[in-house]
Amino acid sequence: MSWRDGGLYLVTRDCTAGDRLLAEVEQALQGRPALLQYRSKLPDRDLRRQQASAVLALCRSHGVPMLVNDNVELALAIGADGAHIGGGDGEPAEVRAALGAGRILGVSCYDAPDRALAAQRAGADYVAFGAMFSSPTKPDAVRAPIAMVRRAAGALEVPVAAIGGITLDNARELVAAGVSLLAVISDVFEHPSPARRAAAYRTLFEPHSRLRDDQ
Repeated sequence: MSWRDGGLYLVTRDCTAGDRLLAEVEQALQGRPALLQYRSKLPDRDLRRQQASAVLALCRSHGVPMLVNDNVELALAIGADGAHIGGGDGEPAEVRAALGAGRILGVSCYDAPDRALAAQRAGADYVAFGAMFSSPTKPDAVRAPIAMVRRAAGALEVPVAAIGGITLDNARELVAAGVSLLAVISDVFEHPSPARRAAAYRTLFEPHSRLRDDQ
């Protein structure tokens, strides 16, 4: 099964304690997410590289592709499976060329369908919209209407990811709107059992779950 078939897109949270980060990632990976993104805003460059390399090794052992957020240089240096870029991280076409054809490129498009179409033309493998809901990670982030995401998902050829305030309670609405990847931080990593919580997201993409949405 490919990540393109949809599922949970785990995003790590900042953690200076490497052992703690790896322990919670290891637990969450047992829930078989579709993708994992190493996201860190820590100022220590060496620590970020050390953590990213260790997380990548865990992802490889579980067969889960790992992307690096906002840092193409780091993604290439550690041999990650791809990178995710935002509005200030370079033009998608240039990043696509730097990554090469074999790595995954994701592009944040916020609430802008035109940016998503441009990213698709530039070689993005998926585009991300959000924040979909109020997010503890980015409380001031621009909100993306679900109706807009539904229209974009129908018009785009690449998978659509959604991020921002996603929980099991609101995720089904996004899947019904055509979202392929649910990018989640807090609702998995702050749960008492990250493995069970991650596995619960996977069930939203199973055929019987989609059938109930269509009825």
